[in-house]
Amino acid sequence: MHISRRSFLATSAATAATATSISFAQEENAFPVRYAVNVEMWWRNLPFVDRIHAAADAGFNAIEFWPWRGKDIEAIAKACKERGVEVAQFTAWGFSPGMNNPKNHIAFVKEIEASCEIAHKLGCTRMTVVCGNDQKGMTQEQMHEHVIAGLKLAAPIAERENVMLIIEPMNIRVDHPVHCLYGSEDAVRICREVDSPMVKINWDLYHMQISEGDLCGHLRDGFDQVGYIQVADHPGRHEPATGEIQYARVFKELADLGYTGPIGVECTPAETELIATKRLKTLTK
Repeated sequence: MHISRRSFLATSAATAATATSISFAQEENAFPVRYAVNVEMWWRNLPFVDRIHAAADAGFNAIEFWPWRGKDIEAIAKACKERGVEVAQFTAWGFSPGMNNPKNHIAFVKEIEASCEIAHKLGCTRMTVVCGNDQKGMTQEQMHEHVIAGLKLAAPIAERENVMLIIEPMNIRVDHPVHCLYGSEDAVRICREVDSPMVKINWDLYHMQISEGDLCGHLRDGFDQVGYIQVADHPGRHEPATGEIQYARVFKELADLGYTGPIGVECTPAETELIATKRLKTLTK
């Protein structure tokens, strides 16, 4: 649903005071917030590095992607430098083997060391680490405790290298029925127990909407543990303004809370990349 400029501004007179990095667009071709488009999900018909150029051509000044292994890091770094595109975050540790099993912690720490080197090559300061799918014979509480232990092992590396590790809660009903971490409450508890400024949450609002709703309320409750924001609408996991989430309201809440980082657009365009880009640009006008 398109949100008109008049209806959005009526929501709150405080919009004009929004921080620069998340300010609403004044120029015709500007984005309302600083988006990092996910080049795994956009321009899939193009070779990977060409997607970076497509993102720049569309007006994005940041990207994100999934695992770095198997990708040409030098070519990615070169393209980003040429086009003035930031790598906002990438995935350093995926679903398997699970970080929620202590037998994988040595491998996890080694991979974080290697991934930090990649982050420096890309000028990237955040990396997603996935907690893992369900482990046979373990309760959710046990898996979470193993996640905390693994993150405590990796936190000194993240602090030394100045690269933030961001854990991502998923959703059980639509996309990830066997994952061990859902919703914000457990993720916030895990990060508070790890107690590191470089271990926070990849707060994906699409997953949060499906898992718990009350997006603004939960953001207020756990904002001290937010390391990065991702968006997609629901249902469909397409760009904002195609589903039920009132993103104009959520963006204002983020601004009021003081979020100044990029916002990852981890979604599949509902129609074409061009139409999706236009929706993102006009979301809060």
